[in-house]
Amino acid sequence: MMSPAHLTTLAFDADDTLWQNEQYFRTAEEELVSLLADYADKDTLLAHLLEVGKRNVVSHGFGMKTFTFSMIDTAIDVSGGQVPAPVIGRILALGKEILNHPVELLPGVADTLESLAGQYRLILITKGDLFHQENKIAQSGLRGLFEAVEIVSEKSAETYAQAFARHGDGPQASMMIGNSLKSDVIPALRVGSWGVYVPHPLTWAFEHAEAPLHEPRFREIETLTQTVDVIQAIKD
Repeated sequence: MMSPAHLTTLAFDADDTLWQNEQYFRTAEEELVSLLADYADKDTLLAHLLEVGKRNVVSHGFGMKTFTFSMIDTAIDVSGGQVPAPVIGRILALGKEILNHPVELLPGVADTLESLAGQYRLILITKGDLFHQENKIAQSGLRGLFEAVEIVSEKSAETYAQAFARHGDGPQASMMIGNSLKSDVIPALRVGSWGVYVPHPLTWAFEHAEAPLHEPRFREIETLTQTVDVIQAIKD
């Protein structure tokens, strides 16, 4: 087994790890609650939206377009098919507003990646709508720091095993950093890489999981800027 000193490849999640994402979904949800107040209370509506969203990602994948479908499905369901056309129109506009929202990097991200790029091979592994993710990556100004970008439909142990073999020296010499325990950390740990959890206060409920505290290669940090400290600690 490779020692920590042989760490060569760092993989990063994108949404809510490098830049803001979920906060725009929450803003849309709040307006949806207002638009559909005549049909359901907030808790009932959001619970239904979550369940519809979970079903829709199975057939449509992750991303803003699927979220928009889910908001429309929810509006039709809770209104018994009576939701007015202008409300559907506003829901569509909410989806388009998020698709066109400028990228907002999280604090310290650019400086941290720049400092690591000269020492490690950086790759970006993100899931979601291909066009939207490509657009956000281009807008972020960070593309030049990554030697490879993987936009995938799902993040599984196989996803990481293949990515680390393609773009690195295998899982043992790689580290995955992200805000989702379910998608970023746990499946990466399963193939033998390091998994670093960077919590975001608005992570979608679908991405929640128990922290794998028993895993020797699991680490948790408060901000992405602490990645440098984590790497130094495991090498010492």
